[in-house]
Amino acid sequence: MAGSEPRTISALRARLLAGCVIPAHPLALTSMRKLDERRQRALSRYYLEAGAGGLAAGVHTTQFAIHEPRVGLYGPVLELAADEAKRFLARPGSERPVLVAGIVGKTEQALREARLARSLGFDCGLLSLTGLRDEPDEACLEHARAVAAEIPLFGFYLQPAVGGRELSHRFWRRFCELEAVVAIKVAPFDRYRTLDVVRAVAESGRSGEIALYTGNDDAILLDLLTEHRVATPAGEARLRFSGGLLGQWAVWTRRAVELHAEARRVAASGEPIPADWLALNAQLTDANAAIFDAAHRFKGCIPGIHEVLRRQGFLEGRWCLDPREELSRGQVEEIDRVARAYLHLADDAFVRERLGRWLE
Repeated sequence: MAGSEPRTISALRARLLAGCVIPAHPLALTSMRKLDERRQRALSRYYLEAGAGGLAAGVHTTQFAIHEPRVGLYGPVLELAADEAKRFLARPGSERPVLVAGIVGKTEQALREARLARSLGFDCGLLSLTGLRDEPDEACLEHARAVAAEIPLFGFYLQPAVGGRELSHRFWRRFCELEAVVAIKVAPFDRYRTLDVVRAVAESGRSGEIALYTGNDDAILLDLLTEHRVATPAGEARLRFSGGLLGQWAVWTRRAVELHAEARRVAASGEPIPADWLALNAQLTDANAAIFDAAHRFKGCIPGIHEVLRRQGFLEGRWCLDPREELSRGQVEEIDRVARAYLHLADDAFVRERLGRWLE
């Protein structure tokens, strides 16, 4: 089943600025490390029924190796996500999910992926610059301009520990001038670099057009609760993160949707932020540290996500395309610890009631 026609860019901007939860979609594999279509679909169904406002496929959490021609999974993975989004939309009262396609590689590859994603009904491309790690900023901007001619852009500041590169405030300021930019995922896991992007959006005068989405899995609630007040030549600009596109939200998604909605309500109220929210932010960061393997520079982050999903019954194992990609020493014990300590962050009951239907 083909995907729906992509949204108009104005409708896409409005939806992203309104804010939503976008899980970074994992890759369900069999023990032979082949695509498990049934379980891949089950994950999409879970995210959409949990209340996620979109799906991001072909991103870091989906494993960048799917973009390699020898693996050949980029198209099939995007098509499954688009198909499930269309099926979900056919249900009465359902809101159309935002479909975000990860786009990687040099310009030729990125253009090919952008065209494919657009043909499948994806709304925008999460543009990774890992393939241009050693190129100057100007080359990265030219690359972005070329891809923007094919699909609206969701900028991506990926932390260097998992393959990203440092990007200056000047780069982001110029990136914001590209008309096709609809959002930026800010994921450097660094407050200084996060503020570089916030300031760039503010100074561009396009904060009403470019949505900020947190990818800082170590500061999710803090990002959602904070109002940024930035001095610009046109006066003070006030910006907030509208939502998040996160690997952490690939697990415990129902609870993530509830926390996002409540955090947005609290932030918009103008009232002092209750201290409980700061405590909850620290707890979520602690849980993320175990799942993402912060102790080992995030080497086990994808297997960590898989392990949580395996325990819930979505996956048969935590297999990755690379057999060497496994949990780090002591990581399973850390996941045990946070699973016991933070039951209020999980959504196990929600999953148990529906898993059989999702796996049909």
